[in-house]
Amino acid sequence: MQSPWLDHYPPGVPAEADVGAYRSVAELLDSAFRRHAQHDALCCMDQRLRYRDIDEMSQALGAWLQGQGLQRGDRVAIMMPNVPQYMVAIAGILRAGFVVVNVNPLYTARELQHQLKDSGAVAAIVLENFAVTLEEVIEQTDVKHVVLAALGDLLGYWQGRWINFAVRHLKRMVPEFSLPMDGGRTVTRFNDMLVAGGRQALRRPDIGPEDIAFLQYTGGTTGVSKGAVLLHRNVVANLMQVDAWFRPKLAELGTAPLTVVCALPLYHIFALTICALFGAHMGAMNLLIPNPRDIPGFVRTLAKHRFHMFPAVNTLFNALANDPDFARLDFSGLRVSNGGGMAVQQATAEKWFKVTGCPVVEGYGLSETSPVATSNRLDVNDFTGTIGLPIPSTTIAIRDDDGNDLPIGQPGEICIRGPQVMAGYWNRADETAKVMTADGFFKSGDVGIMDERGYVRIVDRKKDMILVSGFNVYPTEIEQVVNLLPGVLECAAIGIPDGKSGEVVKLFVVKADATLSEDDVSAYCRDNFTAYKRPKYIEFRDELPKSNVGKILRRELRAPSS
Repeated sequence: MQSPWLDHYPPGVPAEADVGAYRSVAELLDSAFRRHAQHDALCCMDQRLRYRDIDEMSQALGAWLQGQGLQRGDRVAIMMPNVPQYMVAIAGILRAGFVVVNVNPLYTARELQHQLKDSGAVAAIVLENFAVTLEEVIEQTDVKHVVLAALGDLLGYWQGRWINFAVRHLKRMVPEFSLPMDGGRTVTRFNDMLVAGGRQALRRPDIGPEDIAFLQYTGGTTGVSKGAVLLHRNVVANLMQVDAWFRPKLAELGTAPLTVVCALPLYHIFALTICALFGAHMGAMNLLIPNPRDIPGFVRTLAKHRFHMFPAVNTLFNALANDPDFARLDFSGLRVSNGGGMAVQQATAEKWFKVTGCPVVEGYGLSETSPVATSNRLDVNDFTGTIGLPIPSTTIAIRDDDGNDLPIGQPGEICIRGPQVMAGYWNRADETAKVMTADGFFKSGDVGIMDERGYVRIVDRKKDMILVSGFNVYPTEIEQVVNLLPGVLECAAIGIPDGKSGEVVKLFVVKADATLSEDDVSAYCRDNFTAYKRPKYIEFRDELPKSNVGKILRRELRAPSS
């Protein structure tokens, strides 16, 4: 297979990355903690922790979990926004030989129950503001051990004082958590766990490349969220690929420690890899932003720092670029503004470059690819409108429905092969078989065109997936749940363009009960879907367009006449 992209790599970027540099993510973190012990690892609400602090606390966390009887390979859920405990939890779970299950803390009880049951998580580390959701479903899961974290407890524990602050998007007051205690369940405060774990020695299992590091959940075409099995070798490979792509550009800054703006949620694969793990590998300080929607507060935080990397989605770039106070910040250190999760709009990219002097470099990836598969060059200022070139050690093929490679310039499914591609879906051999080819390619479901230089442009999606601010929403999930609402005969969900979030969900409903109202449907959706999945528009129809065999035709609902 030809690789035209290699002729267009930036100077200093190799064709192959050193994907076997570490046997595991745990080994990579061990190395990072030793090399960068005195560097600041994170800053949150003006409070800082160094890598040696994360090292010591993560060992205590891992030892405590081992002391609860967890066995190698057991799954541990993390359900928190961007707070310092997240970084400690990731490192502690992986170093102890367990598997991280990242959970959106804003999930509804229904969404949370599915992910916990499907993963078989036996422990959960939860910010107490969200514990009430766990309380609703825990008896239907395998979770036996709950660690409750408070907003300020980690910094208070480590620095000998309590930090009082508020995060606007954590609207509800902290509820009283009355966990059912039958079946040997335990509830422990995060600080108490650290103290107890600090009295124990972390047993260091021999974690190898084929051990599972993460179950990273992604939407499913069947409406069932699936866990992408990311082995330690998958994640290490992607970190080394990112290192190979980024290092020539970051070398412009010399040996000074980097600051990475971590406004994307750490439970999302983009921030997990680029901010938390790549940041640790580079010895960078992650500037944790618990609530990036508070633009004035976000800008005030940025004003206190000289930052060098800024991963974000189009909506965040756009909101900041149009904020007059943001334009007055110091951008002299900014070298990489990497966009992903959703298409970067040309108008946004041009405005961002005008304000910051740093181009938005769009890339592409999925949970199933750990995530980075392609990226534009970091040494070019022009907006290409493409997702860039395959990164080192990665092959992109454009294929037809029969699996045949298509010639340059012909649209087809974007298929990805490389060491960062997942091992499969957790306990879903049937779904794995649908997306993995005999020659090792992952079928992305996106339709793209490759030009003669190897640049790839996305032109459509084979799947009906809706992309809302970088988050996947699958119509079948919306439809299956809404169809359970009394008064609904049938429904269909599609994505429609939105200037702020790229796309939003529009729901078409056929009534079985004439009294069913839009408010009824909206209230039901608020109870059953996290915010980005909720339909922004609801339209009642007498009937939905269908094929000869009765399949609802979403493409007709997407047509302009609708």
